Amino acid sequence: MAMTIHVDVVSAEESIFSGLAEFVVLPGEAGELGILPGHMPLMTRIKAGAVRIKLPNDKEEVIFVASGMLEVQPNLITVLADTAIRGADLDEARAMEAKKAAGEAMANRASAMDYGRAQAELAEATAQLAAIDRLRKRRH
Repeated sequence: MAMTIHVDVVSAEESIFSGLAEFVVLPGEAGELGILPGHMPLMTRIKAGAVRIKLPNDKEEVIFVASGMLEVQPNLITVLADTAIRGADLDEARAMEAKKAAGEAMANRASAMDYGRAQAELAEATAQLAAIDRLRKRRH
């Protein structure tokens, strides 16, 4: 049996995932992070993207996170996400609409604060669409 580590993915609203994993890949601020059992302790911010959790049964759980924090301890990985959505619950039409609205808001540039918010919303919608695309490719 492969080595495993306990993983918790929690959003502000609920616990999204809690269980054992062989490894986890997630979007760190400086790039993609891969965490295996025995990884050194770590705390860092994460950005919008897909958290991929390789389960011991050779299946993979995909969870979209908007942003948040990652904490790695010797026997525990904790992802504290502002927003987290199970891959199966991602809505492509909603993400496309959010991307379009954010693009329009950026084009209108009402204020620097609105522009910054629109940039963040655009990044989140783009990351959701990338997660949906990855899920679609994995199924084929």
